Amino acid sequence: MKKIAIQGMIGSFHDIAAHQYFEGEEIELICCNTFEEVFEEIRRDSNVIGMTAIENTIAGSLLHNYELLRDSGTTIVGEHKLRISHSLLCLPGESWEDLVEVNSHPVALAQCREFLMKHPNLKIVETDDTAGSAKNINEKQLKGHAAICSKFAAPLYNMKVLEEGIETNKHNFTRFLVVSDPWKADELRERRLTNKANIVFSLPHSEGSLSQVLSIFSFYRINLTKIQSLPIIGREWEYMFYIDVTYDDYMRYRQSIDAITPLIKELKILGEYKACFAN
Repeated sequence: MKKIAIQGMIGSFHDIAAHQYFEGEEIELICCNTFEEVFEEIRRDSNVIGMTAIENTIAGSLLHNYELLRDSGTTIVGEHKLRISHSLLCLPGESWEDLVEVNSHPVALAQCREFLMKHPNLKIVETDDTAGSAKNINEKQLKGHAAICSKFAAPLYNMKVLEEGIETNKHNFTRFLVVSDPWKADELRERRLTNKANIVFSLPHSEGSLSQVLSIFSFYRINLTKIQSLPIIGREWEYMFYIDVTYDDYMRYRQSIDAITPLIKELKILGEYKACFAN
């Protein structure tokens, strides 16, 4: 049985993503309140695997998770893309006329902004988790409260689905990363089948330093799929660059890494794994 640490409760999107990624396998979920706790569970027990959201097609990147990933010492061993569809849940005996407040995670609220704008009478309250909001409303019998979360949380917490598909954009996907202790990485992936890598590095303060790196990737026919920069705390106007690349030749990819190494600082490969192209 695999032990999977997720941020959120049973019925959350992390729960759904974990069961889809490890479909057909027996898993035990470790539910954490924060992403920090997910990485702490891996540090405490090297057999634990983490499942953490990294970006959403509407809300963008979860910037803090990049830093947690870099500092944790874990390795990315896989990814999963999940179609996110939000529903509005309330207590079984209530209806629209009873609602005064809606609770959910800030990212979920942002993804349903247009829906919420149509209901200005509803007070919006941020919480730590989507499914956790439904659980809290049910446990405390908070009349007049609704939760935005997956419809699959409704039977788990004895809630009623008031409206489905309330997300602003129906092409709403979240990408999750599967992370593990480096010593366990090769048990969870086949290195010869990898075709994607996440890399982080900093650059010297010199003109054209980033374009030189990108030119080398281009020369080796390495496809850049994402670039994200984050400021380095305490070092004014210096940045860490997080880059996702895909490749069809592992040796050529490794040659590109060797070629950029003299031009960059603090290079770290966060993981090499098989890309998820299907939605």
